[in-house]
Amino acid sequence: MISQADDTIAAIASPVTPAIRGIVRLSGFDCMDVLRRMGLLNDDPLPSRSFRTSRSLDLGQPLGEIEVDLLVWPTGCSYTGQPSAELHLIGSLPLLQSSLDRAIEAGARPAQPGEFTMRSFLAGRLDLTQAEAVLGVIEAEDRGTLDQALSQLAGNLSRPLQEARSTLLDLIADVEAGLDFVDEDIEFISDEALVQRLAQLCDQLNTTRDQMNERGGGSEAIRVILRGLPNAGKSRLLNALTRSESAIVTNQAGTTRDLVTVELVVRGQRFLLIDTAGIETREDTDPEATISAEAQQQATEAAQNADVHLWCIDASGDPSFAELKQSGLSIETAKQSAELICVATKRDLLPSDWKAEAIQADLAVSSESGFGLDMLLDRLHSFAETRDAGETGNVIGTAARCRESLASATQHLQQAIVWTEQSAGHELVAAEMRLAVEAIGEVTGQVYTDDILDRVFGRFCIGK
Repeated sequence: MISQADDTIAAIASPVTPAIRGIVRLSGFDCMDVLRRMGLLNDDPLPSRSFRTSRSLDLGQPLGEIEVDLLVWPTGCSYTGQPSAELHLIGSLPLLQSSLDRAIEAGARPAQPGEFTMRSFLAGRLDLTQAEAVLGVIEAEDRGTLDQALSQLAGNLSRPLQEARSTLLDLIADVEAGLDFVDEDIEFISDEALVQRLAQLCDQLNTTRDQMNERGGGSEAIRVILRGLPNAGKSRLLNALTRSESAIVTNQAGTTRDLVTVELVVRGQRFLLIDTAGIETREDTDPEATISAEAQQQATEAAQNADVHLWCIDASGDPSFAELKQSGLSIETAKQSAELICVATKRDLLPSDWKAEAIQADLAVSSESGFGLDMLLDRLHSFAETRDAGETGNVIGTAARCRESLASATQHLQQAIVWTEQSAGHELVAAEMRLAVEAIGEVTGQVYTDDILDRVFGRFCIGK
């Protein structure tokens, strides 16, 4: 764990814009002394507010002197809550590395992953859910996840929890004050009012937990989009996987126009299968050109947020997967974390010794006989498990970390209600309420251990 008294740190970030700008960040109570040893500040008294200036930094031979923009926060009014500085310079990796080396020679040390955000948390400038939201902002792949992370960073998740914790502490004070005056017939809060307030807190925590699950993917199905050329067997595959007749299937190419969405549960994992129109282009003179263009637009938009892309290739007639990519077809996934699976359909129409590798497909299936469907379901389930295990610190990580703590807090409050209604004694009631306060504190960070911090900040990259 990093204490507030640690030495100055320095971290090198990737170029802000490749080959144009880069940043070296420093933070710590000796930060200003390091800048003076680097020749970037003189011995004059520093202003009490942040400032920006241009300086020359001597990197020695063969690089010589370079011009840097120096941003300085001389007090604790910085991201980390400590004196901090940023050196903005040309985004050349040799220059960035040499600048970092120069800072280390002057008394800094390299930053650990997530150390800047951890220092901000330890300084009380962020709570733990906001710290996780920082990583969510960094790793957001679309506007929706970015908005969620920014909302959490703004405190929309921690604020109601802080309010619930504060209310609970006030109630504990009333209950324990009554214990101090038990012989004097003084009642600070009636049992009826206490039960009502505790029930309201339970509802508030349950609502927050539900919101966290919705934002963090706790109840969100994995979106699987079926794509391919017309008549590639997409609709028939969707029906076979879901054991339904949700999609219209005919021998005529281009039957599917609108999106067809069906939910599928595989060993407890929820998937949303989305059938799309076959990829095609039509001449403007074609009477169906407008309808086709709208169908293609729907498919493209649906693909933007898909977690898995099932590319269906008619093994008995379509080009190979490699030929499709060479033809200029836009096969790449929009989300970097999305899975791309090439499925050779209509396996029942081919010889028994035919292999999916012949057209560079990942696996072959037959919607008629069911061949290969279990393998495809296994592949989807494996992706779901890998995604869950590898979730990084955006709001999804917050939901996974905090679900148990909020459930525990609710259980303790419910038990406090039971003890109150049974007149079991306010000592037991107060004990349960304190355990609930501790559980809520684990979410926001008032109560934390080195293990919790390692799990949160170990997912950050260096320089954040």
